[in-house]
Amino acid sequence: MSDALEIRKRRIYRVTFIGFAVNLVLSLVKLAAGILGRSGAMVADAVHSFSDLATDIVVIVFARISAKPRDDGHDYGHGKYETLATILISIALGVVGVGILINSIGSIRVVIDGGLLPRPGLVALAAAVVSIAAKEILYRYTVREGRAIDSPSVVANAWHHRSDALSSLGTLVGIGCAYFLGDRWRIADPIAALVVAVFIFKVAFDLIRTGLGELLEKSLPEETEREILHIVTADPAVREPHNLRTRRIGASIAVEVHVRVDGAMTVACSHALTVGIERRLRERFGEGTMIAIHVEPLKQREQPADKVRQ
Repeated sequence: MSDALEIRKRRIYRVTFIGFAVNLVLSLVKLAAGILGRSGAMVADAVHSFSDLATDIVVIVFARISAKPRDDGHDYGHGKYETLATILISIALGVVGVGILINSIGSIRVVIDGGLLPRPGLVALAAAVVSIAAKEILYRYTVREGRAIDSPSVVANAWHHRSDALSSLGTLVGIGCAYFLGDRWRIADPIAALVVAVFIFKVAFDLIRTGLGELLEKSLPEETEREILHIVTADPAVREPHNLRTRRIGASIAVEVHVRVDGAMTVACSHALTVGIERRLRERFGEGTMIAIHVEPLKQREQPADKVRQ
């Protein structure tokens, strides 16, 4: 592995470990604050933080497994292990979200039926403020590092931090209303928990949609495929790319494409062109990019009918 790739890997693990540590502390603090402060919204927010924790675990643990080289039993490597882990986490998050949803609806019905919910404690309010500040700082740090090393997974993880900060903001509003505005406003706490449950469902849905797309060999986005074709034809000697096939395998992508070159070109020259294409693609999409290029001669253009008769 080159020095640049080793440095990149270390930066990915460093930013992810920092996020993992912050998420672990915040999740435990918010869970304790939600229980002690009698706030369903804060408990739901803690669960949402655990979703960020889960994605950190995927990056740390399963990314290491998926980075194992190909072997006799895995011709395309181990990237799908990361995909499988993502789907399992999304299912777990969905189940937890259902539990929070049912509990929130139950609390709301208590108020509708004339009951009185307990007043949230000040500790839950303080935990929400701390969570918003910590997660916004973590988002800014993570997204800066992700863009610096051109890591889509790190940037995506940063947006999980931002979504957690936004859900904590909703939790803060709900707990604040229930704490400061009197008995009638205590319904705001379970309503806030309901909103956070929607956030959890969205995270779970996005994760499982992405995971299933990878397992079902979904093509890369259209804009990515256009970029790939642009890279392939960066050398003017490479013409008419076609039969492009793309897919994602864990953190890497696979690209298959046919290209045409001058039919009189030597094998050595056409091989050099494909090596250049592979180098450019790996510079853009990472050293783990799997590339298969089929070279064909340019088609002989048919002569006009009048010239044929001549």
